[in-house]
Amino acid sequence: MRRLAVELIPRDRARLLDDYAAAREALPEMTDVNLPDLLRMPLRSWEGASALRSAGAPGVIPHIRATDIAPGGPLPGAGEPELREILVVAGDPPPDETHRTYPNTSIEIIARYRREAPHLKVYAAFDPYRRAPYLELEEVQRKRDAGAAGFFTQPLFDRRMLELSAEWLVGDTVFWGVSPVVGPKSRAYWERVNHVVFPRDFDTGLDANVAFAREVLNFAKARGDNAYLMPLRVDLAAYLGPLRDVFF
Repeated sequence: MRRLAVELIPRDRARLLDDYAAAREALPEMTDVNLPDLLRMPLRSWEGASALRSAGAPGVIPHIRATDIAPGGPLPGAGEPELREILVVAGDPPPDETHRTYPNTSIEIIARYRREAPHLKVYAAFDPYRRAPYLELEEVQRKRDAGAAGFFTQPLFDRRMLELSAEWLVGDTVFWGVSPVVGPKSRAYWERVNHVVFPRDFDTGLDANVAFAREVLNFAKARGDNAYLMPLRVDLAAYLGPLRDVFF
């Protein structure tokens, strides 16, 4: 089954619902909302998921930060009967030193969800940029062994990396990620924070980003895979609107 998710930032309940309505209008083909868990925002991902379900969103996949979960403590979202899927991520360092974290790995938390909340489908993250490929692939196998149902890739930015990653994830359920990189500041952010290596001829114009998003969606469609769009720092209608009718 092919699915098309849009990642929305849960800034607060009202803004999230407004963004969902705008994304839905711009891209009616959207099947799911992908919700990151950002500590600088007052609304946690599973709280945003509950708000979106109340608004009629058909599918919501909140991110769960592994380092936030206390040993033996409750698993976020595990007791919510309408929640069906989550994405477990390691978790970036908190912006506030008073925020308590724990030395959990995403693998440990995936395994806990599978033991304690088997009704939930648990996805894991795949990032070909953050470390040597053989190390990332060893981590991928450990996540499979822990019970991950599939992978959300970090956004990818060129066709060669897309095809190479597809070879590494053969047989897995995959949501291929793509995000606009508009302007030099946006490019510098991805290079500094996520260690992305862009193609020499990478174009940071909006039209070029839309064209590459179309390429990624067609790639996923041809493989029978899923995809998600992360429309950061762009107008939702301007980025999502031209992608209507591409995926299905």
